[in-house]
Amino acid sequence: MYLPTVVSLKAQESEYEGSPLADPPLSKLAVILHADVVGSTELVRLDETVADQRMQDAFQRFSEEIASHNGVAHEIRGDALVAEFAKASDAVTASFAFQHANTSRNNELPDDIRPVVRIGIALGEVLVTDSRMTGEGVVLAQRLEQLAEPGGVCIQDAVYQTVPKRLPFTYENLGERELKGFDEPVKVYAVRQSQISTSDSGVSAQPEPTTLSQPDRAAIAVLAFTNMSGDSEQEFFCDGLTEDIITELARFPFLFVIARHSTFAFKGEKVDIKNVGEKLGVQYVVEGSVRRAGSRIRVTAQLIEADTGNHIWAERYDRELDDVFEVQDEVTCTIVAIIAAQLGKTVSVRAARKHPASIKSYEYFLQGNQLYAQFNPDDNIIAMERYKRAIELDPEFAPAYAGLANTYSTDHLVGWRRLKDGLAHGLENAKEALKRDGNNALARIALGWVYIDEGRWDDAEHEFNQELSLNSGDADILAELGMAQNTLNNFDIGIPLLEKAVRLNPLAPEHYQRWLGTGYYQAKRYRDAVVALRAGRTDGWTYAWLAASYARLGETERAREALDAFVELRRNDLQKAGVPTDETADLLGNYKVNFRYDSDWEHFVEGLRIAGLPE
Repeated sequence: MYLPTVVSLKAQESEYEGSPLADPPLSKLAVILHADVVGSTELVRLDETVADQRMQDAFQRFSEEIASHNGVAHEIRGDALVAEFAKASDAVTASFAFQHANTSRNNELPDDIRPVVRIGIALGEVLVTDSRMTGEGVVLAQRLEQLAEPGGVCIQDAVYQTVPKRLPFTYENLGERELKGFDEPVKVYAVRQSQISTSDSGVSAQPEPTTLSQPDRAAIAVLAFTNMSGDSEQEFFCDGLTEDIITELARFPFLFVIARHSTFAFKGEKVDIKNVGEKLGVQYVVEGSVRRAGSRIRVTAQLIEADTGNHIWAERYDRELDDVFEVQDEVTCTIVAIIAAQLGKTVSVRAARKHPASIKSYEYFLQGNQLYAQFNPDDNIIAMERYKRAIELDPEFAPAYAGLANTYSTDHLVGWRRLKDGLAHGLENAKEALKRDGNNALARIALGWVYIDEGRWDDAEHEFNQELSLNSGDADILAELGMAQNTLNNFDIGIPLLEKAVRLNPLAPEHYQRWLGTGYYQAKRYRDAVVALRAGRTDGWTYAWLAASYARLGETERAREALDAFVELRRNDLQKAGVPTDETADLLGNYKVNFRYDSDWEHFVEGLRIAGLPE
């Protein structure tokens, strides 16, 4: 590591150190930030004097940002900085404020001597002497910083737990990592700014505030219903009830329904309805609560006009637990009728959806969904068991079969190889789901992906096109269909679907951006691909697409960094599943089944080869 100078933000070390006049070391628990300039040695090789000056300037600006967020920059050493905060939220907020400003500053520089910074934040015990800080917390923050992508921020689980979820950040679980000098694995998260944009330098930055385009329909957001039961185990039940209401509202073509991910960003916070309306671009907001006690349940719901805060409708339902699905339907129908009347619309009676016969089956299904979303081989196995248990309790519950189909097909697709005959079981369960409910979107999408895995492209296209004709207002469905259409080589359909999904979901989950980025790459819009991928979920495959995109743009150093990240993350993933990782073919696994034509696969793999992937 390049450490040419020490900038004097700390007290000068002198003959007083160690003397009776020196302050005794102070031991305390603190939030520690460690920052480092990426590739500092290469910058120095280009011009040592300029590189040193620009690194010092960057960290001087960072120290000022830290001070403005109630932190203290204890020391700067050449290409590294150590700072202390009392609150994790201040450390994370200061980090992104600096990264945004630093990206703008770097973009103005006339050459390639651009100090790009990565940051690690940890909670740990430290010793402070003469404004200098040492201890396990500093070392941990440094190890986390080494895991961050250029321009990025990594935090440990203890920091993640204390950052208020109302802040405009998204978090990717990087799993437990073995860190040098620590006996126990450390759970690590990558943090990103919500709705970030990406500069040509490839560094994440917060955009200027934008006004959301106004939809041509009545726009509505359903906030996460509050769990009033005093039992944290009931949280997933409240979330499931909210999600079902969102899904049902999205079926009505005159409603523009904001997706779950965006509305749940306000969960647990005392919200200002007008602020919610402005942030999400909606006219109506629904909020409510759930109290569950034994076999009884109380659900409250209210419909509010966002710009005025006026309550248009409110109701309380005291029912038996098994009647919760009737409550969902009643809430949905009432909201639709009220808004339709205000708009002068006529609402036809829609076919009633098929509810599970057992509330316990529904709970197992929700648990399966949570586990499946973790997207790792171990949780995928547990999710499979939850779905099976839901089916045992209710053999006619179509969504559970669809979830089970996804666990099987995903295991095969990503190459975990933990489930025997994954494709056959995926096909069987997707068909079972549709047999029980021909209008179930999850089932039809699951079947379409199984057909893709089997190379039955025309059958897959038929299923996805049918679903597209049935569902036009559900952001998650649109995103899935957009990804599917891109996979089918229909980029003129898939990319607009994903862009529409992002508008329906202003705080869209990161996989939307990843899917959009892969579509841009396949359409040979490489710069757009970089922008979307950098804003997306940075798992192994995202880095693969990013490496190929950078390579096509001729940005060889960034392409190589992304490729190295892909190889490391992919190997870790496969090793956990007990799969060999010695050959390039092992790393690529079954991924080729995602490409309808050999030319599309070669277009992707050739980009990886340009980035440095061996044959």
